[in-house]
Amino acid sequence: MPERIRYYLDENVNPAIAAGLRRAEIDVKTTQDAGYLGVDDRTQLTLARQEIRVIVTHDDDFLILASQGLEHAGIAYCRKGARSLGEIIHILVLLYEVATADEMLGRIEYL
Repeated sequence: MPERIRYYLDENVNPAIAAGLRRAEIDVKTTQDAGYLGVDDRTQLTLARQEIRVIVTHDDDFLILASQGLEHAGIAYCRKGARSLGEIIHILVLLYEVATADEMLGRIEYL
C-alpha cells in the first residue's frame, strides 16, 4: 500500500490547521512540536524531507529553496491571507486523500 502523506507545518502556519488535520486523523507535526522554532528554512526543509513530510507554509523562501534544487518531500504553499483556515484544512485533507508521499516528492502544491 502506498505511503500516506504526512505534514509538517512551518512556524508561521496557524496551529488551528494542525488541529483540523489531526481531527481528520492525519499525521501532522508542527515546528513547535519538533522543537525547531527559529531554525532556518533550509534546515527545516531538510528535516521535513528526512521524515518524509510535506511542508505546509506561507513563506515563499521555501519556494526559492526548491527552485535552487534543494530536495524536499513536497511543499504545500498558500500565500498568507489568501484562504481561510477552513479552506486550507479542506484542501490539505483533499491532497491527503488523492496523493501519496511518493507522488509529493519534489512537488509544490499551491493552495
